[in-house]
Amino acid sequence: MTNTAALSEYEIERGKPMPDKHHAIIQGNLLIQLFLKYNDRFKVLPEVNLGLPIRERVPDLAIYPPMDFIPGDNEVRMSEVPLGVVEILSAKQDLSELMVKRAEYFASGVQSYWLALPDLKTIYVFYSPEDYDIYSGKDILKDKNLDIELDLAEIFK
Repeated sequence: MTNTAALSEYEIERGKPMPDKHHAIIQGNLLIQLFLKYNDRFKVLPEVNLGLPIRERVPDLAIYPPMDFIPGDNEVRMSEVPLGVVEILSAKQDLSELMVKRAEYFASGVQSYWLALPDLKTIYVFYSPEDYDIYSGKDILKDKNLDIELDLAEIFK
């Protein structure tokens, strides 16, 4: 990252670059597709603070088992580790930073880590730091750990 004086409040608070237009489109499309197909199996939370054992992180999307909205029972920092996380490379973001996050998420107990590369219309689905599948173009993404299938044509449109 650049020096702290040049960072926005958003970047300082979340520890990651400000999302751009492509990032926002893909994040929204992923959220919608996951909701439409898997709302009965998962609760997908955007930009939630995770209190991981290694450090606090804010993934673009966190995939959890079903949970209810209960007024008064809120968390500012999620203590439960999600089943999966999705990170989307922003225009100003360094890929190596997301590789460090990948290792931290798996060390914390995450089962799947998705890395979306907007300019390549590609999503890497990691099952461990070294084991992954690559989906691009009009492929059907298949996360074998979470049993999720998504049409990339719907994500990158």
